[in-house]
Amino acid sequence: MTSTTATEHAIGHAVPAQRRGIAATLHDSWVVAKRNLRRMTRIPEIVVFGLMQPVMFVLLFSYVMGGAIQIPGTHASSSTYTQFLMAGIFAQTVTFAVAGASAGIAEDMTKGLVDRFRSLPMARSAVLVGRTLADLCQTAFTLLVLAAVALLVGWRIHDGLLRALAGFGLLLLLGYAFSWIGALIGLSVRSPEAATSAGLIWLFPLTFISNAFVPITSMPGWLQTVAYWNPFSATVQAARDFFGNQVGPVDPAWPMQHAALVSVAWSLVIMVAFSWLSVRKYRSAAG
Repeated sequence: MTSTTATEHAIGHAVPAQRRGIAATLHDSWVVAKRNLRRMTRIPEIVVFGLMQPVMFVLLFSYVMGGAIQIPGTHASSSTYTQFLMAGIFAQTVTFAVAGASAGIAEDMTKGLVDRFRSLPMARSAVLVGRTLADLCQTAFTLLVLAAVALLVGWRIHDGLLRALAGFGLLLLLGYAFSWIGALIGLSVRSPEAATSAGLIWLFPLTFISNAFVPITSMPGWLQTVAYWNPFSATVQAARDFFGNQVGPVDPAWPMQHAALVSVAWSLVIMVAFSWLSVRKYRSAAG
């Protein structure tokens, strides 16, 4: 019996057909999440290659570009730019996990797992919730490793552990919300390769038209408005505030002055909207 078949067999026997409600959905979702986490441990390349890109970004931006980028009110230096940079790299890392979610769900669709799950007495939404929870666990591990690398290149937390944990919590909330966008993409394309491309291509303008790598004030006037209301910018600014990494004056724009509130609001809106669309798409695909 294959591992996938065994897991599906376990799901079928773990939840009796008559069980209903939120508790049953959460149980089913956790069983599916464990199935995906188990798969990640058996294919460690998924985690290793997921770590390589953000680590390379940290090293390249810190040592190659850091000395050439000046933050208003400061002198251009690699150490100063590293403090400014890390919240942006953290946010980019959690959002780029969208590609993995898209490809994973697309792969399950092409392998016929949707049809197999349909025959089991489980909540329809559990497949997607379980997948996104597994991706969240992987993202949290990636952030932990990336934070260790950042400490090695000079990044520091200046406002205490509790506020730093709040900053990481905001980042993970944004990442989880974006994983639902990835779920919808994975359900909407025909192959894992297409899902990976579709999951990444729109993220590049989202992350670069923001305050992640350069101050928004350096952009053209019309583009600044887009950057200020970018959910990515709000999360980056909020993370900088919680980490004590604010370099230079805080931008007076309203979304930047209330970054934590805007970040949570954006994340919740994205999560609610795309989880509903994803579950609706999954039900139609499985129907």
